[in-house]
Amino acid sequence: MKSFARGGETDGMAQVLFEMVRIGNAVKVTAIDPGSGVEAVVVGSATLSRYSLEQAALRKLERLLAKRRDGR
Repeated sequence: MKSFARGGETDGMAQVLFEMVRIGNAVKVTAIDPGSGVEAVVVGSATLSRYSLEQAALRKLERLLAKRRDGR
């Protein structure tokens, strides 16, 4: 299990935490907005780059936060 923070301003988020867990040939990636506690989880192939997996989780987190802001 690996946890780390990625800095930088992203859609109003000052920080996003990522956790990556390899499960066989797959990797489960969790992106967490520490301010709101909202989590987004994606599962991808272990052959994908760390960057690709993080970006997929980050995009999902951004969509979830946008829905929350819009009241959906």
